[in-house]
Amino acid sequence: MQKVARKSEPSAHPPGRPREFDMDTALDGAIRVFCERGYHATSIGELTAAMRLATGSVYKAFRDKHAVFLAAFERYVAVRSEQTRSAAARGANGRERVRNVLHSYVEHSQGAEGRRGCIVVGSAVELSAVDPAMRARVTAQLKTNESFIAGLIREGQADGSIPDHVDADDTARLMVCMMQGLRVVGKARLPLDGERLVGVALKLLA
Repeated sequence: MQKVARKSEPSAHPPGRPREFDMDTALDGAIRVFCERGYHATSIGELTAAMRLATGSVYKAFRDKHAVFLAAFERYVAVRSEQTRSAAARGANGRERVRNVLHSYVEHSQGAEGRRGCIVVGSAVELSAVDPAMRARVTAQLKTNESFIAGLIREGQADGSIPDHVDADDTARLMVCMMQGLRVVGKARLPLDGERLVGVALKLLA
C-alpha cells in the first residue's frame, strides 16, 4: 500500500540565529533528487547528500522530509515560472510569445534536465491522490500556467497575430496538457523534434 506523505509546512528559521547555508542552493539540490526519484523513493540520506547538508542542519531548517519537499516545490515553480515568462517576453506579438513558451518547454524536456523530470508532473502522478497539500499546489500551478497561456492567446487576438475565433481558454488548457506531456516524454528519454512539435501545436492558433 502506498505510504501517504505527511503533511507539514516548512518551519521558520529561529529568529536571531544566522543560517549557515544558502537556502536556494540547498533547495536546488533537493529539487534534483526529488525530480529524479520522486518523493517516496527519496531517502533522508539521499536528500541531505543532494543538499550538501548534515541531517541535523536539515531538521533545524525544516520539520521533516515533507516540509523539504514543499519548499523544493515552491522553489522549482518560482524558477520555472520566471524562465517561462522570460521566454514569452522575447516574442514580438501574442503568437510569437506562445511559440517561445512551447519552445522553452521542449528545451527543458531534453538532455539532462529532461531525463531528470519535472517536480510538478511527478507530484501530480505520485502525490495528488493521497496528499491534499500537494494536490492543492499542483492544481494551483496548472491553473496558473493555463491562465498565462490564455492571456498570451488573448494578446495575440488583440494584436492580430491570432484569429478571434480561437477559444483562448480551451486552447490554453490543451496546450498545458501538451506542455506537461512533453516533460513526461522527456523523462522517458524519447526524442523530441522541437520545431515539428511546436509547428503542430501552433496549428491550434490558426
